[in-house]
Amino acid sequence: MAWLVGIDEAGYGPNLGPLVMTAAACRLPPEYATADLWELLRQGARRQHEADDGRLVVDDSKRVYAGARGLSRLEATLLGGVVPAEAGRDLRRLLRWASPRAWTQLRREPWFGGGRRLPAAAEPSPSAAHRWHAACRQAGIDWLPLRSVVVGTSRFNALLDRWRSKAVVLADALTDLLHALADLADEPVTVIVDKHGGRHQYTAMLQHALPAGRVLPLRETPARSEYRIAGLRQPWRIIFQPGADAAHLPVALASMFSKYLRELLMDEFNRFWQDQLPGLRPTAGYPADAVRFLEDIRPVLRRLGIAEETIWRKR
Repeated sequence: MAWLVGIDEAGYGPNLGPLVMTAAACRLPPEYATADLWELLRQGARRQHEADDGRLVVDDSKRVYAGARGLSRLEATLLGGVVPAEAGRDLRRLLRWASPRAWTQLRREPWFGGGRRLPAAAEPSPSAAHRWHAACRQAGIDWLPLRSVVVGTSRFNALLDRWRSKAVVLADALTDLLHALADLADEPVTVIVDKHGGRHQYTAMLQHALPAGRVLPLRETPARSEYRIAGLRQPWRIIFQPGADAAHLPVALASMFSKYLRELLMDEFNRFWQDQLPGLRPTAGYPADAVRFLEDIRPVLRRLGIAEETIWRKR
């Protein structure tokens, strides 16, 4: 058997709200490690552009989330087939399932409550979940629980203050996820990561993240950066690829969960400020509208004694 892991993030570009990075890991027969899992699991999963025939949608979150029903499509897949029923009852349980450290960290954010009941937008389909699980069983694929890192604004700014580089925030989150994967069984591990912006060289970052191994670069090009990690108890290969969320099903699943969790957290964020300022228009946190939102809530910040840097990213 072998391990295939997809990693992607949501929320790197905004000025408001958290960054979420997720790892989706599956154990599968080694001959499937380079296979098209959409084809292999076609009885249980479909792409967003395919006809809605009762299968779960698994695709790049930008495609799934587009349009008025975006959140419901994310939720139908994630709560319908990926997240255990108990963990999908409310935001607090979901965080404790996917990101055990996030609960403690998010409690430092002035806007966070965590009591939001789930599902938020869509009722899961038992038949779709059955088809997904049956397809995975037939292919011999077992999924680990998703693992996420949630970087709130205070943590985001602390990393910027220390390292003067926004890219370090992604590297720090990726390091946490790689550490969480270190206990995988003694079988080959392939990790595919959606490429971090225009960066092509990751040797130093990976060496810091995996100090017990020796990072050997195999290729560093705009199309693909690939590394072998020697000296660990099992062979590791890590690939950074642009558009990986559209090319690899585990990366797409990680992309969808990162987006879903960030959207739930942004809903918490907006509800807090709307309770303080009735009539306030919500924000997705991206630069142009984030400036408007910050101006609107400045009187509330002063009244509550909340420092601007606890909600506004410095970069």
